[in-house]
Amino acid sequence: MARWVQIEHLLRLLASDQRQDLYSMYNFPIEARYYLREWIQIQRWEEFAPEKKELEGQARILLNQAIKGLEEVASHINSEMDKIKLKQIRSAMANYQPLQFAVTVKKILMQEKVLMEELLKSNNQQHQMFLQIDHNSEDVGRLKERVKELQVIRKKMHHMQEELNWEKQNYESTGFNPNGVEHSQEVKKLIINIKKLEHGILEGAQNAFRLLSDCMDSLEHSQAQFISRVKTWMWDQHKAAIGHPFDDNLNPLQTWCEHLLGLNWDLSQELMLMNERLPELQERLANLLQVLVKSSFVVEKQPPQVIKTQSKFSTTVRCLLGDKLAPGKPTMVKAQIVNEQQARNVGGVSTENVGEVINNAAILEHNTTTKCSCATFRNMSIKKIKRADRKGSESVTEEKFALLFSTEISITGCDTSFKIQRISQPVVIIVHGSQDNNALATIIWDCAFAEQGRRPFVVPESVPWKMMFNTLNLKFTSEVQTEFQMTYYNKHCLAEKIFDTQSTVEIFDNMMVSWAQFNKEMLPGRPFTFWQWFEGAIELTKKHLKLYWSEELIFGFIGKQHLHNILKDSPGGTFLLRFSDSEIGGISIAYVVVLENGARQIQNIQPFTKRDLDIRSLGDRLRDIHEILYLYPAKNKFEAFRKFFSDAPPPAVSGYIPVTLTTKVGTESTLPAATTAHQQPNTGFILDALSQSNIQPMDGISMDPPIQTDNFLEDDIPSTDLPDLDLDSFQQPLDPLEIPNAEHPGDSRIYDVLNYPSPQAVDQLRVQDSTHSSIYPVLTDPYQQQFNQMRVDDTNHSAVPPIFSNPSFSDGSMECDLFEDLNAFPAQPLHPQGSGARGRGHPGPVTSPS
Repeated sequence: MARWVQIEHLLRLLASDQRQDLYSMYNFPIEARYYLREWIQIQRWEEFAPEKKELEGQARILLNQAIKGLEEVASHINSEMDKIKLKQIRSAMANYQPLQFAVTVKKILMQEKVLMEELLKSNNQQHQMFLQIDHNSEDVGRLKERVKELQVIRKKMHHMQEELNWEKQNYESTGFNPNGVEHSQEVKKLIINIKKLEHGILEGAQNAFRLLSDCMDSLEHSQAQFISRVKTWMWDQHKAAIGHPFDDNLNPLQTWCEHLLGLNWDLSQELMLMNERLPELQERLANLLQVLVKSSFVVEKQPPQVIKTQSKFSTTVRCLLGDKLAPGKPTMVKAQIVNEQQARNVGGVSTENVGEVINNAAILEHNTTTKCSCATFRNMSIKKIKRADRKGSESVTEEKFALLFSTEISITGCDTSFKIQRISQPVVIIVHGSQDNNALATIIWDCAFAEQGRRPFVVPESVPWKMMFNTLNLKFTSEVQTEFQMTYYNKHCLAEKIFDTQSTVEIFDNMMVSWAQFNKEMLPGRPFTFWQWFEGAIELTKKHLKLYWSEELIFGFIGKQHLHNILKDSPGGTFLLRFSDSEIGGISIAYVVVLENGARQIQNIQPFTKRDLDIRSLGDRLRDIHEILYLYPAKNKFEAFRKFFSDAPPPAVSGYIPVTLTTKVGTESTLPAATTAHQQPNTGFILDALSQSNIQPMDGISMDPPIQTDNFLEDDIPSTDLPDLDLDSFQQPLDPLEIPNAEHPGDSRIYDVLNYPSPQAVDQLRVQDSTHSSIYPVLTDPYQQQFNQMRVDDTNHSAVPPIFSNPSFSDGSMECDLFEDLNAFPAQPLHPQGSGARGRGHPGPVTSPS
């Protein structure tokens, strides 16, 4: 039977088609395998083979036994459909060749053994859990057999008592005088039977009491195992927040719970039917029932562990008693928010209300299809929260709360109702999205380092670095959904980062990391904590770098000292990808440059953030940068990243000028100088796109905050959406540079452009202009994908693209708005028509000086 329990577990893990193939390929119905499971297990099948004709007779005996066994099973089945199915199976088996039947069963058993060995080798936690539950199911099965044995003894005692009553009646009807000397043979026989029956009843009562006590012990032991398994399930659910494997399937536990409840009822019935009252055993059974009912109430789907006030969320509680709940009156479940102190006194009387919860009631409903009894809160929300007095430097994101679910249930066949409660995992309540990161750090620390069975919600102040790194690695791989673990270099880098010192990995493993080092103290010279920096790397990798990391193309966390050690002897152009030390959620390219004197120097390109990679992928940026050639140690970048390169865009058919974004590294001017403008062909300029995140402020120019938009390059911006200008006092436009143009001598107006050297990587915007020679500098922000409005100090009256003075600026500066179609300007620049900048005035056309 133990073997079949494992086979049932195996079949649950196989897909439905695999289950069918396992038996149909041998033309042996799975129903026959199930109903004959015990009989098959005790037979000797290994000796049968197709060539062993001498075993034909033995095989025929086994075949006849199998058919007879199915007939006996069918006689005890109530379902007519199952009876018809078994009859069909028997008819098919009657046509089997006996030796063929025996060999088929042998092959099936061998295939099951192979699959079972593969299952055990996998060492999966889910498999181990099922095997453990199946083992306890065997205990429950044995307990059921003992209860049946107790019922047989009780029925036998009842028959003996009836027979004793009959014999005593016969004895009394003979008129026997006990003072007489002579006994008739008939009277002697009655006396012997009466004594025998009395002895049998007494012996049966003793056996029944002993067996009943043993059943009580077994029930208590099995129930303790069940409660322990429920607690383990809830603890695994708690650890799942940091990436621990977790199987949320509660059906095996519900089956176990229902069996225990049924056994409790059976034993209670046996106690009631016994002639002798046993109040101690009755009280013991009642206590077991109460504990079982309370343990059957669990939070199947936890609420989010970081909850923002005024935001909707959902959660689900479940009762593992299933359909054993008494029908009729609906069971209502209510939820309330409790603080840490109240969570430690669940069950006690508390009148303090620490928060207002909206939609905090749900009905515990039984689903006949899934056989689950659940209450789902679909639109719960925390309207307001009352916080406790904080200690020292404790912040609101370190304060923990929980949801407390309460209900009162009744069970079929039981007159007593049960009041039960269950508390959720700890949650942190925030009022603004900016608190989310720090609140998540509190949850991570709680889920990773709290001890099972702890007092709510106690956590250690510090933990060993080795444990901390395992948590970080687990969180990183689970969030990114990758199997590639962090490396030795990553571990060393993170340790140096959080401890702000240098040492060996072995020494770091035994050092203690405090909560303050994790997410209270800022990293040296940085405006962020260790967790904020690490979580930024997780988010960047999850959204943009998952495949790169999974294919081991990203080195990731590595300190600059280690970086120098591994790259110092590499040829020029060798590079690796590392997470930025100075910026949250940035990935940088470190590469080797060979100087003119032959010396090697390691350069770090400005990190690419999520916004950068939203515009252009990492693969395309790596292809753009000509200075990098070989991914460390010596893999050609085109071979390593070819699959990540984007295809060339199709030719434009809309009539618009095609645009291409590229990434450039160097110290050249980010915009062409005015003195070299005439050297460019009149078919277009290569103009670098400026970005506030890529360049430093220029002298005399302040960059207004970028305008947020979804897609600048794809969506047209109507002129009415741009800020209008107050140009009432405008008198004279700036002088254009008179540079002759061969094709359009009358329309050649090339305006000065701003020249600023930038060593950082910038994006270039290639504008092909084959129809017009009046070129205006195109200033774009690749991060915000929007035009920037600039104020340009006109102290020196330098020539710039068409800008218009505004008397409202006391500093004499001028405001410039860029238009969506630069080629729409005529030879005589005009002011844009509109309602006026900031709602003042309606400017008219302005003529250029002759």
